[in-house]
Formats: sequence, structure tokens, C-alpha cells
Amino acid sequence: MSGLNKISIHVGEFDFESEGSEIEVDEKFARFKEEGFWSIILERLEDAKDMAVDASNSTSEQKSIPQRGMMFRTLVDNCSLEGKPEQVLGALHFLRDVEGLTDCPPRVINALFEEANIEPPGNLSLYINRLREKDFLLIAKQHGDKNRFAELTETGRKHLESRAKK
Repeated sequence: MSGLNKISIHVGEFDFESEGSEIEVDEKFARFKEEGFWSIILERLEDAKDMAVDASNSTSEQKSIPQRGMMFRTLVDNCSLEGKPEQVLGALHFLRDVEGLTDCPPRVINALFEEANIEPPGNLSLYINRLREKDFLLIAKQHGDKNRFAELTETGRKHLESRAKK
């Protein structure tokens, strides 16, 4: 294992790159923060997030899609989740990681699709089994084989992240 560390941050016209030992990278990043650039970057990211939420809210009101549905729809669009298996993966991520649910029965998943004005998947077991075969989902042993307790694996999370628009 080499002692080489690297950090690269690009936000708008701000770029920060550092490569070297952990101490060198930490020192350079500390100077970057002291110069105030990090605060500016955080402000810009917060502004971008607020603008996205505002745009989502206005679009939601215009299309009369509930806020929850619009948030899921945004996830589907931003990650280009076109096929039903990927949309089901996105729905489980949304329900578990965004809304904090631990029990996601089919009626809850289908309701989320309906709130987002997306055709519900229908046979969820089919899609969940496909996602389990790809190692995108797992069901903890204490829940037996109950699909309602399916959770994203690290592989499943990375897949969603890779689909996100850059």
C-alpha cells in the first residue's frame, strides 16, 4: 500500500487538487479552507441544492405531483433509471435511505411509483429477485425470504451512484 493520497474537488470555477502524503494533503486542504474558498464552495452547493428543491417544488405544484412523488421522480430522472428493475432499486433506496423505512411492502413501493406518475412495476418479486442475483439487494436472514425487507448492498448503491448524471 503506497503512502500516496489524492483529493480533487471541482465546484463551478473553483478547483482544488492535492496529491502526496496524508499530512501534505491535509495541510494543503487546511490552507484552502483558511483562504475562505471552502466556505464559498459550501455556500454555492447549498444555493444549488435550494434552487433544485425550489424548482422541484414548483414543478410538483404545476404537475400536481405530491412532494414525495416528485422527490422520487427526480431520483429516477437524475439517475436515468429507465428499466423497471433499476426503478425498483431506486424506490428501495428512496424508501429505506431517504424516508428511513425498514419495512417496504409492495403496496408502499407501488404507491411511491403512482405518486411519481410512473407506471408501477407490478410483479415486484420478479424485479427484486433479479436485483438480488446481481448482488444489488440482500435480505437479512432474520427476515427469511420476505422481499419487503430487501436492502441495497454496497454494489447496489455504487450502481445507483454510477447512474447519476454528472
